[in-house]
Amino acid sequence: MSVDFPDESDPDNAEYHDEHGTFIDVLQDDAGAVTGDDRDSQLFRVELDVGETIDLCWRDLRPLIE
Repeated sequence: MSVDFPDESDPDNAEYHDEHGTFIDVLQDDAGAVTGDDRDSQLFRVELDVGETIDLCWRDLRPLIE
């Protein structure tokens, strides 16, 4: 899995764009009720290959390119 912040104005873009990691947990909340998109109700906890752990939404993730 790779991190991809498509919005270059996102403050996390410079720090995390193109980092790789592994899913370690999925967190649930009610954000989908607010946005109208059920996918927004999940945050993916990712352990990056550099050792840092961050929580990301579905928009910020993409599969690794083989």
